[in-house]
Amino acid sequence: MSRPDLRIAACLLALAPLFVAATQVQVVGLFPGAAVINVDGQRKLVKVGQTGPGGVQVISADSKGAVLRVDGVERSYGLSREYNPATSTDSPGSPAAPQKAQLSIARGNNGHYQVAGSIEGHPVQFLVDTGATSVAMNESQARRLGIDYRVKGLPMKASTASGTVNAWRVKFDRIKVGSLEVLGVEGAVIEGEAPVEVLLGMSFLNRVRWREEQGVLMLESKF
Repeated sequence: MSRPDLRIAACLLALAPLFVAATQVQVVGLFPGAAVINVDGQRKLVKVGQTGPGGVQVISADSKGAVLRVDGVERSYGLSREYNPATSTDSPGSPAAPQKAQLSIARGNNGHYQVAGSIEGHPVQFLVDTGATSVAMNESQARRLGIDYRVKGLPMKASTASGTVNAWRVKFDRIKVGSLEVLGVEGAVIEGEAPVEVLLGMSFLNRVRWREEQGVLMLESKF
């Protein structure tokens, strides 16, 4: 190899790290004023103005998208699904695997996870409660949703912070949170005005995959 060829090869080797060191960034959760970002496999909830893994800064964020500063350059990001080529079984020409529904819920300032959803197609504001056996609500909430719990429900007793109260065991045809929908969910209607919010309990959570990580509750359909 001539000296010019050696110099060219040396230049190419010096430039090679510039092409492999590009930061891989995904936005996997969006909230007003914050985004869940995945940077080279590190995931974190980052608020606007703060810096996350890899020095990635969140400039702005809402439910539609986020503006991130990556390696000194600002650009807009939409919500994307995480993809791991090392575990993917897809091959060119093969049919795409069905995508699982996912949802990320940021913990509120009160320390609780709250999320909008629906029961039987009616809008509901849920409070995620891993200590609740089932999806639970008070009588007023049940009447607003048109649930005929006294006729179709099974009388039972429920333990609450105020003691043991009358309740009715019911089954909801469908409950939806984000893009996750679960059919045939066990529920309870509690006599009186408690709970104040509809509890998204374990009868729903056991039907999906879920985990908590750095102030974010991540839900994913099992199928």
